[in-house]
Amino acid sequence: MPNPTAAMLVIGDEILSGRTRDSNMNHLARRLTEAGIDLREARMVADDAGEIVAALNALRARYTYVFTSGGIGPTHDDITADCVAQAFGVGIDVREDARAILATNYRNPETELNAARLRMARIPDGADLIDNPVSKAPGFRIGNVHVMAGVPAVFEAMVEGVLPTLTGGAPLRSHSLRVFLPEGTVAAPLGEIAAANPDVAIGSYPFQREGRFGCTLVARAQDTDRLGAVAAEIRAMAEALGATDILETPPDAALA
Repeated sequence: MPNPTAAMLVIGDEILSGRTRDSNMNHLARRLTEAGIDLREARMVADDAGEIVAALNALRARYTYVFTSGGIGPTHDDITADCVAQAFGVGIDVREDARAILATNYRNPETELNAARLRMARIPDGADLIDNPVSKAPGFRIGNVHVMAGVPAVFEAMVEGVLPTLTGGAPLRSHSLRVFLPEGTVAAPLGEIAAANPDVAIGSYPFQREGRFGCTLVARAQDTDRLGAVAAEIRAMAEALGATDILETPPDAALA
């Protein structure tokens, strides 16, 4: 049975301008892989309502789960919550349970919980809150869309809270071999191994170290027995081509 699928939507002008480097997609990909959920697509969009709504509707129709990061803060350009409400065709307003959570952040919430901060308590109708143990301001879940903060520490904490609520499948394992052979040398025989083993995904990733060219050959599969068998084929191929100092990383040591 195929694993559930997922997509991520990264929202924010600061990401696309290069002012901020996104790390959330990498973190989400690793955690979903461990949970047996296949991240199939990631998009980045600017703080543009039309683009956000269009992307959300496309992704939520295609994948089991959708995760967003960014745009749920207190400023005028934090428009993600409104866009999610528009995509689902529901209303949005300050919700009392979200307001109560935010109030715990302030010594005098009646004065400090101003209109800007209350923007973080605006939740689309019908959504469930996602806990934020770092800075309190909650994310939310509506349908198959999980809306989370862009700040990495907060995003990662929210992911940990969301994962137990998801239905996963079989984790994808990887087995890698680093060989000092040019990629052009291994391309043809590696392609033959890939064609003969369609149930195992095989990739090649070139590198250069100390003036030497090499590549890391990675096999990925859910079935560890099949993975080991194909990794052995790849190792034998590399040795036949003259590789001697092969660094092998089995699936128990690292995930893809």
